[in-house]
Amino acid sequence: MEYTTLPNSDIKVSKICLGTMTWGNQNTEADGFAQMDYAVEKGVNFFDTAELYPVPATKETQGRTSKIIGNWFKQRQNRGKVVLASKIAGPGDYTAHIRTTGFKGDAIKQAIDLELKRLQTDYIDLYQLHWPERHTNTFGVRDFKPSPKDPWIDNFNEVLHELNALVKAGKIRAYGLSNEKSWGSMRYLEEVRKDKLPKISTIQNAYSLLNRVFEGDLAEISLRENMGLLAYSPLAFGVLSGKYIEGTAAKNARLNLFPRFARYSSEQATEATKAYLNLAKESGLSLTSMALAFVNGRPFVTSNIIGATTVEQLKENIDSINIKLNEDMLREINAIHSKIPNPSP
Repeated sequence: MEYTTLPNSDIKVSKICLGTMTWGNQNTEADGFAQMDYAVEKGVNFFDTAELYPVPATKETQGRTSKIIGNWFKQRQNRGKVVLASKIAGPGDYTAHIRTTGFKGDAIKQAIDLELKRLQTDYIDLYQLHWPERHTNTFGVRDFKPSPKDPWIDNFNEVLHELNALVKAGKIRAYGLSNEKSWGSMRYLEEVRKDKLPKISTIQNAYSLLNRVFEGDLAEISLRENMGLLAYSPLAFGVLSGKYIEGTAAKNARLNLFPRFARYSSEQATEATKAYLNLAKESGLSLTSMALAFVNGRPFVTSNIIGATTVEQLKENIDSINIKLNEDMLREINAIHSKIPNPSP
């Protein structure tokens, strides 16, 4: 395993992060335990969860994933071996069953206390704002369109001070953003500088061969402001394993169970995936390994959040850390990207 440090902290993390959003829906508690045991055995010390998990988010399942992790900590007695990241859900219909206040008032304090209880720990290493409170283009929406009905009022400063209070209380060690855009990132960074607050450590956004939008503006912000990317969906909901194209996906594969998650399944995305699959085969690699190795090697990536429904998939995902793509392969990848850029923003 390779390791790095969460930016603006002394927290050492593995370059592979274990994503957990299927536990409690697609995966049982026993599955989650098996994945965590295997990941730790292979040197993974970084886990990512969220208060709304598992996904798809429902009132009935909300919080199950974190409870599974908490039960594992209690049973294994190894909380100190894991760097734990979690997230507070942003506002919207998708999360109305959790709260309707966004990050306002006591929402952040209440959210962290509930999450700590589920996780059976007294601190979270990295706490993230799961997505912006304001109306903006996230989750597969290509272009920003202003909304005259957006009720949001600028509260970047207030949110940062709430997070800083949690740092001072010892409930979190660092904080970060998720699904944020360039403007929002810079507004947070401005407030950090103005009030001399702890610096933002990370931004967790989608990034893969099918979605390199991060490279537009956010990559520059990431490198110049020392705000590392935690890349999620590096396999594009499993599309970049090639299993849907080759017809080998199991009945309980994510897109077979939840076909409405079509972000990575457009005609253009399928065309690009076929091209990447052919390149991987010509290079003697699986598409999974090539896709993950590409993300692992990007200069702005702090850690690559992999998710799996089986330990066999998890093994291949973790082993990608040992694969380094040469310049010829990177040129071929960029040629495909140039022909079909960002089909799944």
